[in-house]
Amino acid sequence: MSITLNTTMSSIMTNKRRVGALKSLGVVTVGDALTYYPFRVADPVPLRALREARIGERMAFSASVRGMRVVPMNVRRGYRLEAVVDDGDFAVSRHVAGAAARLVFFSYKKQYVDWLSMRLRSGAIVVIAGEPSEFNGQLQFTHPEIMTVAPGSGPADGEYSGVVQMSAPKYDADTVEAGLRRISRPRPVYHASSRISSEHIHESIVQCIELLAGTGQDLPGDAATEAPQTMKPMEDGGISGAGTAPAGAESRSGNAVAVGLARAIPDVLPESVRESNHLLHRAEAFLAIHDPLNTADFKRAIGTMRYEEAFVSQTALLQSRSNVRKDAALPCAGVALRDRFIESLPFPLTGGQREIIDDIGVDMAREYPMQRLLQGEVGSGKTVVAVAAMLQAAGSGHQAVLVAPTQVLAEQHHATISAMLCAIDSVETGDDPSRDALSPNDPADLIKAAESAADDGDAKGRAAVKHPVKHSGARSGKQDGAAHAQSDANTRHVPVILLTGGMKLAARRRALALAASGDPCIIVATHAAFSKTFQAPNLALVVIDEQHRFGVEQRESLRTKNDVVPHLLVMTATPIPRTAAMTWFGDLDISWLTELPGGRKPIRTFIVPEDDGRMMGSMFAHIRGRIDAGERAYVVCPRIDADDESDGDDDTSGASQIGVYDDSDAYRRESATAAANTAASAPSQEDGDGAPSRPPLHSVAEIERRLSSLPQFRGVRFATLTGRDDDATKQQVMADFADGATPVLVATTVIEVGVDVPQASCIVIFDADRYGLSQLHQLRGRVGRGGTDSWAFLISRAEDGGPAQQRLQVIQGTLDGAQIAQADLEFRGAGDVLGDAQSGGKSGLKLLRVVKDAKIIADARERAGRLLADDPDLSGEVELAGAVLDFTRGNETFLTSS
Repeated sequence: MSITLNTTMSSIMTNKRRVGALKSLGVVTVGDALTYYPFRVADPVPLRALREARIGERMAFSASVRGMRVVPMNVRRGYRLEAVVDDGDFAVSRHVAGAAARLVFFSYKKQYVDWLSMRLRSGAIVVIAGEPSEFNGQLQFTHPEIMTVAPGSGPADGEYSGVVQMSAPKYDADTVEAGLRRISRPRPVYHASSRISSEHIHESIVQCIELLAGTGQDLPGDAATEAPQTMKPMEDGGISGAGTAPAGAESRSGNAVAVGLARAIPDVLPESVRESNHLLHRAEAFLAIHDPLNTADFKRAIGTMRYEEAFVSQTALLQSRSNVRKDAALPCAGVALRDRFIESLPFPLTGGQREIIDDIGVDMAREYPMQRLLQGEVGSGKTVVAVAAMLQAAGSGHQAVLVAPTQVLAEQHHATISAMLCAIDSVETGDDPSRDALSPNDPADLIKAAESAADDGDAKGRAAVKHPVKHSGARSGKQDGAAHAQSDANTRHVPVILLTGGMKLAARRRALALAASGDPCIIVATHAAFSKTFQAPNLALVVIDEQHRFGVEQRESLRTKNDVVPHLLVMTATPIPRTAAMTWFGDLDISWLTELPGGRKPIRTFIVPEDDGRMMGSMFAHIRGRIDAGERAYVVCPRIDADDESDGDDDTSGASQIGVYDDSDAYRRESATAAANTAASAPSQEDGDGAPSRPPLHSVAEIERRLSSLPQFRGVRFATLTGRDDDATKQQVMADFADGATPVLVATTVIEVGVDVPQASCIVIFDADRYGLSQLHQLRGRVGRGGTDSWAFLISRAEDGGPAQQRLQVIQGTLDGAQIAQADLEFRGAGDVLGDAQSGGKSGLKLLRVVKDAKIIADARERAGRLLADDPDLSGEVELAGAVLDFTRGNETFLTSS
């Protein structure tokens, strides 16, 4: 049977249980097995004579077999094999006297016992590694690892009777020295599961290597007769690695496995790149990773495969970027409408906004599609940049669509964009006397500008602009039609169409018909834009807001609806470090909008220990003062409902946890009592490391009940908002919150994206120590959007000086999203920061680390760029071209826009 990297494990392994266990780890083919990398290597096994043995400490030695017997176990069924070995010759080399020990094996399978009996026949020379123990006053090794040594390196091979000779013996090592070197070498350790151990994973991978090299045979099933003598059948029908290496495997040079593996696994990296970076051949690297001679070889091999991942991924990204330029796009050179819009804004643009708008304008005027990632802080003005781009498309006679992740955010964008465009009419008709007094970052001022431009007799139009969340949802088809008509009337230049999944059927059909007409317009949509019913034949620009919340397939569906590929602008407020952005979004032009509009005041952030009653009480008193001043406050909890156990405490103990008292000692006593009650009622749990489980997370229902009972909030109405609420409830809750009817909103992280209430000046985040830094930064950005002083309070139960406390100190110490993202990446890893769609675990990257390997990524990108400049189609690098194609096909979640 010809074995390749694409050969399935099930075709070479008859043990279905082992196949299933490997499949659960993602190992389906031989190639998967070779790229299932160990996370470390165990220390080399020390060589010791039996008289030097230390109970419980692993050791290796050579010995000859004095005798062996197989004893049936009548009570437990199965067999026990006992062999007595003597290390006399090896002990002499260690300058100690020889001694004897017993090897013990247990098995239910007769064929396994027979196979072991043949290997441990009397007079055989073996090399042994295992952990010594003592039984009945005698040194014993239970299920040790053994390797047989060819005759001639020790006492003569004796005769053995009583066991059927199954085939001519094949030995694991030519000499004792070779066997000792191999059995004592460092062993790779893999992430295992309850279904398969690290040792069995290692055995299977080594066998795959041998089969690829042509020195092994198919992995056997239950019959020992199917196994060559260099393979050790396990009790579950698998293969042990005790004797998997061929004779002479201690030397890489000239090794039959290495030579055969090089023929089966051609190198991917160009020879010039490999030599200049002093990297191993791919086959040699696989061998050194899964069967290392020493730790230095292992590290060098891991470094080789890490660089290969960087080179292949960067080549794929650069090639994808180059291929996009071969697609046709609708050039959008008309900037007159865009420029009038910029002139009509009630505030000056920042330097960063002007520069990015100009860059986008140049990109969109080309005949191939723009691909740009716009990363900006919360409140940095990304929406203005997006509107300018969409107006350039509409002003050129085409259509643009803005896709938002939630209906609340889509409705908010629709209202804000409509207000911005209404301001164009205001300026042109001279109806904007208060323009100079408007704040550059207060959406309420944009609403005022729209109201001044609206028809005085159209009350519905003004209501739709004044309270977009409450009214733009359109509870009836008639209201939806009126809203669209108002938008069209006040925005003579270009209509703004709203398309969401929650619209009435008539309104939805109207929106779809307007889009399908091909007339120039701006479409603001939710996931409804990805449906088959949405058609925009004149689509020139797609803007994706909060891009990490959409799948690649969804984004691609918009790009492939028409014959021409639309320009693409993806926006994110989730801070992504530059090194990570270069890795995950290398096929996009990246713009960073770091300059905040003038007049925006910094958010003051405080870490509040939950058991500090004085501080908690002062915080709530402060929030009450801001509410009395006409401002709003968010309270964020990680869960919707409390567990039954934690919900069993009465309101008194619960209130004490929130901090009624100004006296800190009294608060601590009450808090300790409540905590004890909670702990007593909750089931005992432990984390994986044996540490006591952390206290239960606070819930929206629990905190709303407790806060509403505090004297600081007497007479204040509360509202709750969670992901379980329907669209109508969400709209009503947000409208009441914006109006001030319910000035305190207790919510889950559903407010993280899409909530923009300028009057909100305070946010309280319970269990802040359980969030990632980027999410805390996003939540904090919900306040400070109206130009007023703002505060963020991070309620924590973290231990002083612990990792959770250190994370919160990062948030407290800076408002710079780039610094926070870098710290978050170092604390949690790239997958957590970027989300599943961009996580290393979901992509083909198994070794590359975004932060620590930034220099490797940069070097690989530079060399890949030079290679593609000389050979764009990689016609001279067939293996690299194949690797890039495999990477692209299997990693659509890695390539953001391809």
